[in-house]
Amino acid sequence: MRTLSDFFNQSQADLAISSLGRRVAPISAETFAAFEREEQPWPLPWTGKAQFACAMRWPESGADPLIWFLALPLDEQGQLLPAPRDALLDRLLKTLETRPGVAGDNLMKDNPVAFEPELHQRAVLHARLSRRFEQPLGAQADLARRYLLGDDAINWQMLGLQGLANQVVGADAAIERALVDRLEQLPRDVILPLCYLLEHGDTPSSLVPGLQLMLDEARQQQDLERYCALLRALVGSDDASVGAWLDAWLEDDELMAADCLAAVAARGWQFLEHETRLIRYLERLATCEEANFRSVVRDLALIPRLRLPILMSLRQAPGDSAIGRRLGQLPDH
Repeated sequence: MRTLSDFFNQSQADLAISSLGRRVAPISAETFAAFEREEQPWPLPWTGKAQFACAMRWPESGADPLIWFLALPLDEQGQLLPAPRDALLDRLLKTLETRPGVAGDNLMKDNPVAFEPELHQRAVLHARLSRRFEQPLGAQADLARRYLLGDDAINWQMLGLQGLANQVVGADAAIERALVDRLEQLPRDVILPLCYLLEHGDTPSSLVPGLQLMLDEARQQQDLERYCALLRALVGSDDASVGAWLDAWLEDDELMAADCLAAVAARGWQFLEHETRLIRYLERLATCEEANFRSVVRDLALIPRLRLPILMSLRQAPGDSAIGRRLGQLPDH
């Protein structure tokens, strides 16, 4: 047994692997196995790591899935650094030798590659796994559904994050229509968590125009927290119209806050797979003094489809350009 994929195959568990970090998204067993064989980089790197959840369920046990949250370090090309994975596998095998059938909390306790996802990511993950493993959604989901559909008997303070997540990831036509009609009227304390849930790829195209209008309102009110949350939800959509919106956004001198630029890199990287938009983004990042240019660019360059375009953009940047000046300020550039 040389890889985690080997263990998963031998365990005969029903397996679901999900990326965590840049986006909560399913990862196929084939993609994960190729990553472990160092045949391809991790598709959605985050802060130099492959962060993911492995959910395993043995149908005959009747129990809830066992979930591991793991973060494996990557090299500069986004490929697996095998030593931490090998140490994890060795620990797993030793655990199973001493306590057969036990590979959960005991394995993850004080494990250097284990991590705790942030609350919104965990909520999105559990909502998706509930559907994947056909588990009941619970009373919180029903409460959130009734609220979003306009039930005046439900106060927003009664809502739980998991209940909202269960509705956001459900691709329910009635909920989508309700969000389109009611999002702008929802309390700020509901809009913010909704945006943080939507940003992982669950923003429907029908919601894009409304989010753009709400961004204008948040800007007028100078509410940066709300603005960034709405921006993250907007770029969490894969709708092509968002790219055109970003082109105009990148030309607006008054909108360039470091948090906003970081949000585009974190949740809207797919829109940077565009030659002129990528260069313009890098220029704006370079001119934002508060932005950590090196950190953001290094993290983006680990994304397989962005690595070569970013490297070429940096190499071809004139020395007197904003990008060239930023590079000149960096050690070991």
